[in-house]
Formats: sequence, structure tokens, C-alpha cells
Amino acid sequence: MKLTIRDIAEMAGVSVTTVSQILNNKGSRFSDKTRKKVLNIVNEHHYKPDYFASNVINRHSKTIGMIVPDVTDFFFSKLIEGVESYLNPLGYVIMLCNSRHSQENEIKYLKELAHRSVDGILLATPNVLPDDYSLDSGFYKNMPIILIDRGLNTRDNGRLIVKEYEGAYQAVSLFIKNGHTKIGMLKETTGYYQLEERFNGYRHALKDHGIPFNGKYVEQGELTVQGGYEASKRLLKHKDLTAIFCGNDAMAIGCYQAIDELGKKIPDDISVIGFDGLKLSEYMIPQLTTVKQPSSDIGFYAARFLIDTIEFPQRKVPNKVFETKLIIRESIKTLTKG
Repeated sequence: MKLTIRDIAEMAGVSVTTVSQILNNKGSRFSDKTRKKVLNIVNEHHYKPDYFASNVINRHSKTIGMIVPDVTDFFFSKLIEGVESYLNPLGYVIMLCNSRHSQENEIKYLKELAHRSVDGILLATPNVLPDDYSLDSGFYKNMPIILIDRGLNTRDNGRLIVKEYEGAYQAVSLFIKNGHTKIGMLKETTGYYQLEERFNGYRHALKDHGIPFNGKYVEQGELTVQGGYEASKRLLKHKDLTAIFCGNDAMAIGCYQAIDELGKKIPDDISVIGFDGLKLSEYMIPQLTTVKQPSSDIGFYAARFLIDTIEFPQRKVPNKVFETKLIIRESIKTLTKG
């Protein structure tokens, strides 16, 4: 049986007009809760209105281009999920491009997508945009674009910012509250995250608690399981370390492996904290303490901002700040103070 707008309205406990306005992206006066409730039902039941007729009239392709630095990265897979949860009910599909962190690839894809008549582009980038594609360039003015760049490219609006500094600061402070003073960090070499905010949070938490920063306790690697494993092996040469703050949860998985190979136990010998709050972290043994960031929500809002930009080009897109949350599990040991 084909679902109708009336069925969706009944299931969501809202009016037919409300559903219709949300699906046509005219529902800016509705709360996020109502919007999400309707979109979730639409997603769940695979409701698809007949977009063909309206597309011919509106000249919309109902296609969104999305460029990400690494499709295999857990963060980006959750981000894409969030984007789809907003776009699919509105009848849009994503054309996904994998830039592999390269600006050259990003430019190539931006040109390709423009030629394929996408309605707009979501660009997750670790790079400062070159002049031809900067926020005040002709390209940007002719093509609706929302950047997911951790605020790297300066602008007044449409910034999606995660409170990474606060999350990292809380994580390292938790180690310190539990008696740890020899605390290492795994940070990334280069790339999308540019973990500067997480690194600053680490350094300032040490400083504020009177613990001197020691550069030898910081190792760099790629933000992958392999990267975490290799960086941890180097870091664990410092036998006095009792705790490691990992740049993300994937690195923490590699860190667990390196610790295990040394015949050491978590948290008895070394305490570990990750960053991201991946579902996977609940299944690690012991369960990983981590800083959760709302990856899916970031995608949802990026998509919402983009569709608003397409539909209402004169309207100023707001900024959005996302909170992080420290999730305390079993990977930390309290050291007895002597």
C-alpha cells in the first residue's frame, strides 16, 4: 500500500499542511523535533512523492553534490547518513565524491558537479579555498555551497562548529582528576581534522592543573586504526606514561592493539580516552571512554542549510555550534595517590 501525506500526518500527529510544508522545505517555523519526526517517518516508509512534474517546472535536478576527504572515515560515513536523513525525504539524491584530502581533486569535482547541474554542493574540506573558489568568488555566488570545514575558511554565517576544545579539555582533566600526570596524546599529521583544537584542549588542561607540557608525550599519525597503532608503539617507549588521549576513536582501536602487544592491560597499566563517540567504541574491551561529537547532526544541519540556500537565496544562513559530551566508560583507572 502506497503511503500518502495524510498517513504520514496521522503517524506524526501533525496536520497534512505541516507535512507538506516540511517536505517542500517551507517549514522554517516548525521546531527541529517536529521536522525530525516527520522526516524519520518518511525515511522509514520510503515515501516518494512524484517529483518529476515539479522538477520540470522548477528546473531543479533534485541532486546535491557532496565532496568528502575520505569516505572510509567513520566520521564522514555518519556525516553522510545525517545529510541523507534530511535530503532523502525531500526527494534529493547525493552525488558523492571522495577527494582523498587533495585540493586538486576538490577543484576537479567542483567543476564536474557544476557541469552536471547539481542544485548545490556540500564541501567537507581540510583546505583553505583558493581564490577562484573562495567565498566571494563568482563560482560560489552562482552555486549554492555549504562548507563543512571546522570554520577554517573565514565567514560570518553558515559556520558549523563543534566544541572540540571543550571536549578535549574535559577528557584530559578527567585523567588528571584520576591521579594521572604522565599523559600522552596521539594527534594527526595533516588532514581534515587539523586536531589543533583537541591539541590545545590537551595542553591547556595540563597547564591549568600545574602539569608541565612535554613534547615527547605527543606522537603524530594518520587518524586511522593503523595510524593509531603505529603512533602508540612509538609513544609507549616512554615507560612512565599512564594515560593516552587519542585524536579519535579509530586511533584508540590501534592504541588498544599496541598496548596489548606489549603485554599490558587497559586500564590497569594504561588508561585510554578516544574522541568521536562511535557506536563501535561500546564494543571495545574494555569499553572506551570517549568524547562524543554529533556527526550525524552536523550532516543534517549542513543539508538543511544548503536546501535553505537553494530555496531562499536572499536569506542569511545562520551559524550552528555543536556540543561535545564526555562519555565515561571502563578504560580509565584511578591511580592511588601516594
